[in-house]
Amino acid sequence: MNRQREITNKKVWYAILPFFLFSILLFACETESYETGQGEYSLMQTDLGELTVNGQRQGTSFITDDGDSYALNAPYTAKWIETPDTVYRTLIYYNKVNASQAELVAIGMIPTLTPREHWKFKELPQHPLDVESAWLSKSGKYLNMGLLIKTGRIDDEEPAHTIGLAQDTLLTHPDGHRTVYYRFLHDQNGIPEYYTNRRYVSILLPSEQRPDTIRLHIQTYDGPLERTFIP
Repeated sequence: MNRQREITNKKVWYAILPFFLFSILLFACETESYETGQGEYSLMQTDLGELTVNGQRQGTSFITDDGDSYALNAPYTAKWIETPDTVYRTLIYYNKVNASQAELVAIGMIPTLTPREHWKFKELPQHPLDVESAWLSKSGKYLNMGLLIKTGRIDDEEPAHTIGLAQDTLLTHPDGHRTVYYRFLHDQNGIPEYYTNRRYVSILLPSEQRPDTIRLHIQTYDGPLERTFIP
């Protein structure tokens, strides 16, 4: 309970923009090499979660989407940790040291989108991509997505994809049930489609008056896809 209160009182850094530069999303994971089998990292776990950062811009603890909290056995620093006393949305690879402590193996920042009314966007690009997976966090706070992005390099550089989330409609039914319609935005920005990368994105759902049903529309290479979620 105290741990949850501590996170709530901190600023939470979510990389929220109308469009998010995908160059940051290209999972800048800092890790050591490891082997499969009964090796040093054979019991490694992977979770989406929130990394708590102290005043010295050091990661000190994290809480997973399943609600498990761990203190890091050593402070963590990275170039992408720019804001002190905050919380970052991350993909975390770790080993459990004990029930309350973990050893960090690798970590990368996950971009987080919040919906904006569709009329606030100057453009609403829906270039196709593929969705490998989509699921709600246990708390219902996040809608997570595993995306398959086709990309390539131009003159030894890989330009940035941009993504966003438009809210088209919010319906309140006679019984008080609220249904929201989201549209996932993606601008390929002229990038060639030479190969496919897997990337993760989180959608931060409203903390107040959270909708009862979410309808998410995505343009894929196989045509329009609509998924329904109940937080």
